Amino acid sequence: MPKFEECLQRLENIVQELEKGEVPLEKSLTLFEEGMQLSNACRKELEQAEGKVEILLKKNGKLQAEPFEPAEEKALNRK
Repeated sequence: MPKFEECLQRLENIVQELEKGEVPLEKSLTLFEEGMQLSNACRKELEQAEGKVEILLKKNGKLQAEPFEPAEEKALNRK
């Protein structure tokens, strides 16, 4: 299975090719399908990585792990 970075690069190449609009319809559909599969694979890998990410904070002289919270979610939770 290709690595995340390889999937992302291939996905970017597919998007660029489709945006040019010079690809025949049948090939466009094939590229789109491949792009969706790559996108899903990237999303799954990111979700797995997020599940493992923890930020260590020093509290009362002890390191305590807290779940990672993306900046966007922090902003939404403050409202």
